[in-house]
Parts: sequence; structure tokens; C-alpha cells
Amino acid sequence: MRTYRFPGGGLARALRHLGALVLTLSYISVAHAQERRNLFEVSAAGGYQSYGSTAELGGAFGGLLRIGLWLPLNFSVEAEGSTASAKPKSTDSKIGVKTGSGALLYNLPFGARSWGYAKLGFGGTKYGGDCAVSGATICGTTTTFVAGLGFRIGLTPVLLVRGEGVIQPNRGKTGAGTPLERTVRFSNSGVNLGVSLMLGSKPIPDSDGDGILNNRDRCPGTPAGAQVDGRGCPADSDGDGVPNGIDRCPNTPVGATVDASGCSSDSDGDNIPDGVDQCPDTQSGVLVDSSGCPRDSDGDGIADGLDRCSDTPKGATVDALGCPGDEDSDGVLDGLDRCPRTPAGASVNAAGCAAGQQGRQPPAPRVDTSAVRPPQPRAPNQPSGQAMVSGQPMVLEGVTFGTGSARLQTAAYVVLDSIAKVLAANPNLRVEIGGHTDEGRSPADNMHLSNLRAEAVRNYLVAKGVPFQQMVARGYGASMPRTPDTTPRGRAANRRVEIRPIAPGL
Repeated sequence: MRTYRFPGGGLARALRHLGALVLTLSYISVAHAQERRNLFEVSAAGGYQSYGSTAELGGAFGGLLRIGLWLPLNFSVEAEGSTASAKPKSTDSKIGVKTGSGALLYNLPFGARSWGYAKLGFGGTKYGGDCAVSGATICGTTTTFVAGLGFRIGLTPVLLVRGEGVIQPNRGKTGAGTPLERTVRFSNSGVNLGVSLMLGSKPIPDSDGDGILNNRDRCPGTPAGAQVDGRGCPADSDGDGVPNGIDRCPNTPVGATVDASGCSSDSDGDNIPDGVDQCPDTQSGVLVDSSGCPRDSDGDGIADGLDRCSDTPKGATVDALGCPGDEDSDGVLDGLDRCPRTPAGASVNAAGCAAGQQGRQPPAPRVDTSAVRPPQPRAPNQPSGQAMVSGQPMVLEGVTFGTGSARLQTAAYVVLDSIAKVLAANPNLRVEIGGHTDEGRSPADNMHLSNLRAEAVRNYLVAKGVPFQQMVARGYGASMPRTPDTTPRGRAANRRVEIRPIAPGL
């Protein structure tokens, strides 16, 4: 009897190489979704079988058939039957070897139509026919275990090339009822190559069109155009709720309110987006901090950007431009001056008081148009405001301001109180308050000062109970002179406030 030191050694090496190839392919593009959902598999293959040394059978070619059922989570089960005609090493005759088994497979996708897989199964192998007459070293039936690695490569969506390598440990009794009866344990190995036909195969849809098929898409309702990861879920780099790919403003600050395109709004135009802006109604031109609230570096109540005198001493009274006044021209600013009626030319101390004067506490350092003096008795020539009702524009004679400021002088209170009564008595009457200056400054400064003066008049009337919406304040600078006279008297006439009725909606 011949012996073999390395039975099936070359085939074993081939199986190891096949296993390495299958594992490599299984890890290439594993994340790719398969294009189709498989239900049943029918397969036929030809193969070569090598037998363990105990069987004393030479290697043989044969064929096999399989039928399989695909399960969820990439598992499948299949039944397999194979047959081969092997030649015993001690005789010239051949015996049939038939194997039947069932196996569980785990399939790993690579590419869109191909798979690698591993299988484990159990079955039985029958060697020859009548043990008494076969003359073979081994006959009868053994229990067979199956372990293998394989691959499927798609030729078409439903036709695949399939190849595998298997090892089949055998154990059992052979030669039953003959002098050769014995218990044996040995392992066979083999390779096979064939084709598989997928029955009931259906394409897997991509419902949201994001390039990730439904069987792998964890976020199936992704908006069109959104960028997604390998799970089909959209990314949102700035956390504003609008996915990348749709977001036209991908660097929106955290907390900002955005529209459907991912861009923030800035309702007050201070460069701090809504949602982050804690002061969303900031006046135009005001300088703000990082939270969108006005800055007031000198604490005078006039925000930076509007404040023309941004280094006002603390406690000084300022006008609408943020600049302090000095009513008695003694060098001590109003608000700090404890003796605001010092005679001209008198020598004063740091509190603004001359020798022998009794000082008083200064008023609170803030601008408040509602804190006005009580109205004085109406003068005989005081305007009644009835011209507004008749539709005619009217110059508010007596409404004057400090030089270069928008602070109303005391004489204006009586006139404006009369106007307030007329507007309150006619709630449907809307008026424009127009501020005008002379040509003593640059056009830009004139326009700014006239706007502030018109707003100062409107603020006073609001403080007297006139609805804010009933009035519009506009500055015209020196663009509409009352007279071309450039003498001091003519320039004084051009410095004025006019009030005129306007149509509703303007």
C-alpha cells in the first residue's frame, strides 16, 4: 500500500490562497449598497475533490447543484448535493462518492453586484455501493461537516459566477458487516466553480435620490440636493438645521435664525444676525457690541455712532447729538454746574458757582424729552395749530434749539403743547415734522442735524401723548431755504421746524 506524506497538500495551499482572496475582496468597498434584493438562488458547478489519506481514494472531478434562500442581514441558507467518481488507490475500479449537506452563509457585499461569503454546514457522504463487493478501502456513509469560503461576481443583475473552496471533516463507521468495518476520521477538501441564477431578484430603490439605496439609508427622507454620509444622513456643519449642499451660508453663527436656504437675517442692519442679536431694534448708525446691543462708551445715554462727543464727562447733560452744553458760559458743563445761572463774566469754582452763590445738586445725567417744564400760559400770538387741520403747512415759530444741537429750548414747550392738543383731538390726522437748517455747515452735517431736530420735536409730542405712528420726522438740511437772505436774520429764518399734513400710508 502506498502512503502520501502530504495528502492534498497542493489543494490545501490553493484553499488558503482562495480564502485570502475572498477576505480581501470582502473588505473592498464593503460600504457599497447592493443594487438588488435577492430571494432565491439556484446554482450549478463543476469541481475537484481531494480525499483524506484514510479513505485511500484518488482525487476526482465531479459536479454539484445548490438551491438557496436569502435571509435578512446578509444571511442565506442553502441545500447542496454533489457527486464524484473516485478511484481507490488499491484497485483499478471506481466508486461513486455522493455528498448532501445544508449550510448557513454570511454574505459580504463588494461592489454593486458581487459578494464574498463564508459558510458552515452539516450533512453526510456515501462512499460506494455494496461494501462486500466494492473492494474499496472505505465504503458506507460518514457524517460530514462543511466549512468554506467563496465569492459571487455578477455578470448581469441576476446571473453570477460563483466559486468556493471547502473543507469537509468526515467521521463514522465504514465497511459495516464486513471484515473491514472500522471507525474513521478524516477530512476531504475541494474547490468548485459555476454559475448562480438569482430568482425573484428585485432592484433596490433609492427613494430620496441621495445615492444611498434604501437597504442602507438610515435617513430616507433627505431633501433633494443635500450632501449625505455613507448612511444616507445629511451633514450640517454649522448646526443651523439646513443640510450641507442646500445651505447657501454654511458658516452661520450658532443660534442665528436662518431661512430655508440657511442664511440669517439682520432686521436692524447692525451686522449681528437675528437670533444672536439681543437688541434686534437697534437704531440705524449705532455701534453695537457682540450681542447686538448699543455701546455707550461715555455713559451719557447717546449710543456710540450717534454720539458726536463720545468723551463727555460723567454727569454732564447732553443734547441729542451727545454733546454737553454750558448755558451760562462759565466753563462748567450743564449737569455738573451747581449754579447754572451764574452772571456772565463771573469767576466760578469747580462746581460752577461764584463767590456767595448757593449751589444745588445737578439733575440726573440723561436725555429725557418727557422731563419737560410745565407749560406756560399761552401767549397772545401763539399758533393754535388749526392750520394743520385745514391742510396747510405751518412753520412752528418759537420752536428753537441750542446752537449746533437738537436740544429744545424752553420757549418751544408752549408751542409744542398746543400742537400736541390738536393732534390728540384729530387721531386720523397724520403729519410730517420737517427740520431745516441754514448753510452754516457741510451738507452732510446739516442733514444729520435737521433729522435730529425733527426727531426731537416728535419725541416731545410722543411724551405728551401723541401716538408715534401719527407723525413722520424728516430732515431736509439746508436744501429748502425759506429766504435767500444770508444775513443773520435771514439765516435765523431758515433755521426752522415745519409741520404739514400728509396722506395716510405715506
